[in-house]
Amino acid sequence: MGMTGFEEAHIYGPADQREAIATIHRSLELGSIFLDTADLYEPLKNELLITKAIGGKHDQYILATKFGWEIDDNKKVTWVINGKKDYVKKSLERSLKNLNTDYINPYYLHRLDKNTPIEKTVDAMAELVKEGKAGYTGLSEVSYETVKQAHAITRSP
Repeated sequence: MGMTGFEEAHIYGPADQREAIATIHRSLELGSIFLDTADLYEPLKNELLITKAIGGKHDQYILATKFGWEIDDNKKVTWVINGKKDYVKKSLERSLKNLNTDYINPYYLHRLDKNTPIEKTVDAMAELVKEGKAGYTGLSEVSYETVKQAHAITRSP
């Protein structure tokens, strides 16, 4: 998130794209292959930065991204957390396009949507695994009880 900031807020100081790309390149040189991002980070721009940094070297990285904070068609965060099936799929398709790949591994729910049963969200994520668009799936910042509920629905890899 610090590589692109967030809207007008620069929590970690001003973002420097050249430095961010150099950092990603150096991390690969040092053996780090896991890149974790989210559609929320400078809404959608962090995913695009990663694509620019890795170029055509997708096979050298494990790309993870998160969804959940709703981003509208104008690329603005609505501050609604959305775990509904149609949004899960829409978010993944957008991230696949931004990351210039056909596969995300792992794909995480960034925050729990308290208005959508976790079973519905996880079921939608499991469908993405079956379609070959996501490898592993995960949940971020949820309780043990939520993990138990999710596990009861799917045992995706």
